[in-house]
Amino acid sequence: MKKRILVFPCGSEIGLEIYRAVRYSAHFELIGGSSVKDHGEFVYKNIIKGLPFYNDENFEQEITRVVDEYGIDAIYPAMDSVAEKLTSIASRLKCKIITSPQSTTNICLSKSRTYAITKDAVPVPKWSLSAHELDFPIFAKPDVGYGSRGVTKLRNKQELDTHLGSVTQAFVYCEFLPGAEYTVDCFTDYKGNLLFAKARVRNRISNGISVNTIFAHEDIQSIVVKYAKRLNQKLDFQGGWFFQVKEDKEGQLKLLEIAARFGGSSSICRARGVNFPLLSLFDAFGYDVQIEENDYKVELDRALNTKYKIELQYDVVYVDLDDCIIIDGKINVNLMGFLFQARNENKKIILITRHENNLNDTLEKFKIKQIFDEVHHITDGSPKYSVMKDNNSIFIDDSYQERVAVKNKMTIHTFSPDMIECLFNCE
Repeated sequence: MKKRILVFPCGSEIGLEIYRAVRYSAHFELIGGSSVKDHGEFVYKNIIKGLPFYNDENFEQEITRVVDEYGIDAIYPAMDSVAEKLTSIASRLKCKIITSPQSTTNICLSKSRTYAITKDAVPVPKWSLSAHELDFPIFAKPDVGYGSRGVTKLRNKQELDTHLGSVTQAFVYCEFLPGAEYTVDCFTDYKGNLLFAKARVRNRISNGISVNTIFAHEDIQSIVVKYAKRLNQKLDFQGGWFFQVKEDKEGQLKLLEIAARFGGSSSICRARGVNFPLLSLFDAFGYDVQIEENDYKVELDRALNTKYKIELQYDVVYVDLDDCIIIDGKINVNLMGFLFQARNENKKIILITRHENNLNDTLEKFKIKQIFDEVHHITDGSPKYSVMKDNNSIFIDDSYQERVAVKNKMTIHTFSPDMIECLFNCE
């Protein structure tokens, strides 16, 4: 039986990556948990909505109820502050928490605590809780926070005074580090062994997340592996975690922050076979894991992802062939993916085509003949709706004229190939 894993909050970048990384596993069933309406609802097939925020006074009571009612085996926190909260109440929950122990999550949540505890293990920037103790330029960032959210470069006293007059939370003030910035993705097993550490370059950053990244060259890798080993000895990690470093004006790598979770763009490692969410789950349940990494070059670039919820009922899919299923001599894999989704839902798939060549030879060439329940090859110029019998259906065709004719005659919804993405179900 699959272990039931509650991912909370499931709509965060981390929650969405957990879904992508674990969705095909035969060992774990993912259940999303959300406090607000967000993208998680468009991704997770099973989702528990309306959970209280982690800092709500009713959070422990409600999360305990969810664990019991849904038979949750583990909660995978998808935000640093949620991980800190869950580890603080872990002894009272009847499930595992997929993260490092509270002693570590508590340290990693605060940059001042992180610097104070790790300064003897790795180089840290010159820092203070008072900006007046440092020379300009100064880098100001919230003591509790992650990524580049809320950070400010202060170049002179006027900018500092403006900053101090507007802050409402504790800040850490550091020397400005002008060089290249790296994220180091790591994995430590339940025995405390560091099994993986690799740096990637933060080429382009949006909202604190590296949206373009590649692996760093070997000179950097050799340095960060040493840092990772020292940090692993200093703090008690379990599962995926990461730290960030940046070069000072002399080129020395200094620590920016540590997080007791995998990084938002660590999926670049998954592209080479290192699946941090899945490894962390197996490790949390006491399995000995191994890491075998592929060695090809890979670059990750991220942009906004689009999902749809569409209110549409149908039993039959009528679909065209040329410039629809087959475009420029190649299979339209997006459309074929939808057709297989329809097959999984026991919908009939009927091909209607004006194909000019030998249709059977073409279907055999592209190995797609068996997916169709019926095939109608129109060669006499008659309208496509002449072979349609079911009004509880949809029609997919690249031709505007064909779509208009079918829509007017059959009064059904019609779709062009570019619209197919809206027909994919939320999973």
